[in-house]
Amino acid sequence: MPLRSRTLLGPGPSNPYPEATVALGYPLLGHLDPLFLQVLDETSDRLRTIFGTANRRTLPLSATGSAGMEAAFVNTVGPGDVVVVAVNGLFGQRMVDVASRCGAEVIAVEHEWGQPVDASRVLAAHPAPKLIAAVHAETSTGVRSDLTPLAEGKGDALLLADCVTSLGGIPVLLDEWGVDLAYSGSQKCLGVAPGLAPFTISDRAWERRIEKPQSWYLDLGMLGGYAGEAAGSGGRTYHHTAPTGMVVSLHAGLGRILDEGLEAVHARHEEAGRLLHEGLEALGLELFAADGYRLPELTTVKVPDGVDSAAVRKELLERYDLEIGGGVGAYAATVWRIGLMGQNARPDTVALVLAALKEVLGR
Repeated sequence: MPLRSRTLLGPGPSNPYPEATVALGYPLLGHLDPLFLQVLDETSDRLRTIFGTANRRTLPLSATGSAGMEAAFVNTVGPGDVVVVAVNGLFGQRMVDVASRCGAEVIAVEHEWGQPVDASRVLAAHPAPKLIAAVHAETSTGVRSDLTPLAEGKGDALLLADCVTSLGGIPVLLDEWGVDLAYSGSQKCLGVAPGLAPFTISDRAWERRIEKPQSWYLDLGMLGGYAGEAAGSGGRTYHHTAPTGMVVSLHAGLGRILDEGLEAVHARHEEAGRLLHEGLEALGLELFAADGYRLPELTTVKVPDGVDSAAVRKELLERYDLEIGGGVGAYAATVWRIGLMGQNARPDTVALVLAALKEVLGR
């Protein structure tokens, strides 16, 4: 079956930056080739800039964003450790699941979906947890949460942030905010194909890590001998065969962002999101996420009464080669998710999706 070109406006993946696509066609290098190791080190440097951190242990993990989540937990929590998780959507729920599989005593602080994290409730859940976890940009609901109050009140706990949908789309300032661990994915606002999980861990969290975690593949101590702190050491310890083509593509995508300017990229996402929100409301549609906390890069909108969500999405895909996402969980049939990430965060893309929706909905 021949593949078709689609405009990917769901919750991810998004259409990659052209520079990232071109880089996938570059000559393939070995994972220990000095030329590739230079690219890997530069990629880690670029990730530090976009994460807003000086953490020397910052690297692209050889797996998708979900592996970044698992790496964060398996390297820091074990049986009996207390973990507090702010849950205001699907990915908070997944944090609970992953931490539980590590044997942690997990306290889930439930929030209404579509609302931001209430830091006071999260901090009051336990007097001295080992780790507090929250989603910065909840992909299932389109909500942004402020992490600063969690950092200010965390005490001795480590603070973990899911930045899968935020990194490259809205400001992420981990060091300024006091975040100890964070992960993301290559396929959203970073404008690269799925396959890598940008990851960072502070020295504070590193000193408290589990020396021999249950996961061999995601053991940060072993990975650090190949990337991260190994940069500039003059020696590399082989761990696994890194997806060199993907790293080269990520390097190019991050370069595209930094060439444009991080502030300019954030402003572009902000403008595209504002135009979409205004356009959807002009069509008579109601936004789902709480006002004041809506993500510009991922918009959630309520499906109108009497409208078949799946049928609309199918028509958009088949007639216009345009993909938007459905909701998840209890909102699977009542919410649409529209992503404007990376290359797609542009006014012309907004005009396209609004015109297609107007046509399909007959408005």
